[in-house]
Amino acid sequence: MTNIRDIAKQSGYSVTTVSRYLNQNGYVSEMAAQKIKEVITKLDYVPNSIARDLSIGQTSTIGVVVPHMHHPYFTQLVSGIMEAAFAKKINVTLLQSKYDAQLEIKYLEQLHQKTYDGLIFTSHGISLTEMVKYQKYGPIVCCEDPGEINLSAAYTTRETTYLQAFTHLKKHHFTNIGVMLSRPYELSATSKLTLDCYQQVFEHYPNKDLLQTTTTTYSDGYQVALKYLKLSSQPDFIFTNGDDIAAGVRQCYLDHNHIVPPLMGQENQLASQLMQISTIDHHFKQVGAQAFHLLSSPKIKQVPVTAELIIR
Repeated sequence: MTNIRDIAKQSGYSVTTVSRYLNQNGYVSEMAAQKIKEVITKLDYVPNSIARDLSIGQTSTIGVVVPHMHHPYFTQLVSGIMEAAFAKKINVTLLQSKYDAQLEIKYLEQLHQKTYDGLIFTSHGISLTEMVKYQKYGPIVCCEDPGEINLSAAYTTRETTYLQAFTHLKKHHFTNIGVMLSRPYELSATSKLTLDCYQQVFEHYPNKDLLQTTTTTYSDGYQVALKYLKLSSQPDFIFTNGDDIAAGVRQCYLDHNHIVPPLMGQENQLASQLMQISTIDHHFKQVGAQAFHLLSSPKIKQVPVTAELIIR
């Protein structure tokens, strides 16, 4: 197998000069570059990318920890990360976690081992405090407000928009409101914020029969709507955690010949645009792009992105 020494021997230039040419990290005269290029072509030489990465201490690869891809929160975040990384010629490895803390620690240990140049956590099972311990091995970015924890973060400012949304519902005299979330209050910062904002506006938490905390897909929305239809007291408004979920709710009501209650989704997807469903746009693609750029920042920073309430 051809190696760098073979190229040096046949080109008449030193191994150091050939290395500088291959890695583009030092001066090489035009004459030397031309001759080395000719020898590389003649020998059909392909650089060993793994060895090159080891020599410079970089992999040109980042890891993105994702619990699943069933909700637009994750698909839009990853899309924003991928587009930003593609523009910088950085490879992205998706690391599925399923909120498994031990698996997430494994990915952090891989950062320690220089498998990745940095990690982005779109969500997590381990605590942010535990995550911070690994920052000495490489940059880590989370996609939520870390509060007092010294961790780089790109996130959407949800609180103001959630308060606006629930205030809008109260103003229009909705009182029996169905609320759909992807995870329980105690496990999710987003669920906690949503329910706390609800409580702040209505001075109580949602009716337990109308609160669902395992909805992430269109099918989930449909199934929850089936449960609502069996209740003696029907919701007069349904606040969902995704436009596709809202679409599932709507279809269930139509399939069972019931009047569809007013709905609100999230993420301003095509479904809500076509069906004229109110929504909250958290601009997650922008959040994803910001998260990627934070990996290369020499300082730990937090970058908030403003969410937008869209009433239709």
